[in-house]
Amino acid sequence: MIRILVTLALAFATASVPALAAVDLNTATRDELVAVPGIGPTKAQAIVDHRTANGPFKSVDDLRDVKGFRGKLVERLRPEFTVAAAPAKAATRAEGKGAQTVARAGAGRIAEEKPRK
Repeated sequence: MIRILVTLALAFATASVPALAAVDLNTATRDELVAVPGIGPTKAQAIVDHRTANGPFKSVDDLRDVKGFRGKLVERLRPEFTVAAAPAKAATRAEGKGAQTVARAGAGRIAEEKPRK
């Protein structure tokens, strides 16, 4: 009986503990940032605003450039955050009018051709 109670207690205790995964500063939403201990709604919004205005973070140290983040706070939050490689930008339109080229197989070789309108 005691064994069952201990097993149930451990199951409930571990079920209520959130996963300890680092939050990516470049992809996290405001709500995901608020879930990090020590980050409230104001600081979360400041991170999102900084990312929107200045582009992706290159390292966690870039948090020092965000309003409200100082050295000690950044050091304390370092284990909570990660910075993944910035997502590749979508291919820009090579031609002014935005025409795309299409690869087509013909006579054993691939030729490029603009799509017909």
